[in-house]
Amino acid sequence: MKFLATLLFSSLLAFNGYGQAQYEISQDEKHPEVKVLRGIVNKYLVQNDTAFRWYTQSQGYYNPDTATLNAFERTKGKVQYVVFGGTWCEDTQFIIPKFFKIQEKSGVPDDAVTFFGVNRAKRSLGSISSAFNVTLVPTIIVMKDGKEIGRVVEYGKTGKWDKELVDILNQ
Repeated sequence: MKFLATLLFSSLLAFNGYGQAQYEISQDEKHPEVKVLRGIVNKYLVQNDTAFRWYTQSQGYYNPDTATLNAFERTKGKVQYVVFGGTWCEDTQFIIPKFFKIQEKSGVPDDAVTFFGVNRAKRSLGSISSAFNVTLVPTIIVMKDGKEIGRVVEYGKTGKWDKELVDILNQ
């Protein structure tokens, strides 16, 4: 399974650089007024769509601390992030905009993050979420040299997802 994840991740890095949208839009089966993005998406797609007003609202009041920004800055160019989230999911709506605020403030380039939208079954296009064994969202996976070095699932083990990411980066 690790070999498959490494192979998939290497392919994603190459694919991500093309900037093409590889996603589908559907309605949430439980809430038809909710738009679901599934596949490779990016923060700008979510940030600029009025259907996702939660993005700007969630990002607005969050200010990452110096230790968090320093950890992201120090590992810039050394790690990649594979992020899974559901546009329908309240945990994703709370955490992912904050993750991207850290990314932006620390100067981590956009191409260091691959963002997958999933449906309620936690499935992305191409079964990537299954290959990475994603069962809950959001899931933020930190990769180094094509291998997973850690992940934070939902709010993490302590409820401080951003501090847990720092711990992974400080390994």
